[in-house]
Amino acid sequence: MKPLVTSSLTDKLNVYVRSAVFLVATVLATLVMGPVFPLLRPFPFELRARLARAWVDYVLWLLRTICGLSYAVTGRENIPPTNGIILCKHQSAWETIALQQLFPRTVFILKRELLRIPFLGWALASLEPIAIDRHDKAAAMKKVISEGADRLKRGRWIVIFPEGTRVPPGHKRRFGKSGGILAHSTGYPVVPVAHNAGEFWSRRAFVKYPGIIQLRIGRPIYPQGLGASEINQQAEQWIDAQMTTISREPTASPSSEPA
Repeated sequence: MKPLVTSSLTDKLNVYVRSAVFLVATVLATLVMGPVFPLLRPFPFELRARLARAWVDYVLWLLRTICGLSYAVTGRENIPPTNGIILCKHQSAWETIALQQLFPRTVFILKRELLRIPFLGWALASLEPIAIDRHDKAAAMKKVISEGADRLKRGRWIVIFPEGTRVPPGHKRRFGKSGGILAHSTGYPVVPVAHNAGEFWSRRAFVKYPGIIQLRIGRPIYPQGLGASEINQQAEQWIDAQMTTISREPTASPSSEPA
């Protein structure tokens, strides 16, 4: 379902007001729960993960109730019984929230600057992220491989946005290599995920349009017998094919700058 883009002034004002209420409610919840996460560090990870899941469920409930924005999942049966590596399209902040509702014990690969954000950064830091310096690509790759293997062995799902940053609907960037390399070196499967969240909640946007985000989960790609580039290629081809059917924007050529 595509976003309900309205033309009347009253409808536009309604969307803005609802978006503002959602923002305030989300910020308040983050201010309340953010300081709790560091206090729970001496306790098992599961406790912090449950608290994060409560925040996620609340935010998605706010989004559905206040903004009229929900999501539908296709391919839930493709989630393997064991954990693995998620290669996901990155268009907005929405998927960083929703993926935690779909996959348990989720760990993100993220830029280390995010951990410095008050309240939100405190929570992120306690959830065992793999924080990298994007300016030092060699060191970042080594960290992804070493810490990624550790997280996978401990039953975590690792989320990688292979394009490296949020990309507007209808555009794409070159896929980074880390997902395929991590799968190849550890033997854990890759699960590709496509969605069109950017058409409702775009990058750095205040407004959230009502509608139903389409999220699709592909069959797992098992790395046995495949090279790292082949794993990445299969995931990229599947995601691109899905985006042509769920997005209203034609896909542009990838940027010449690698993610």
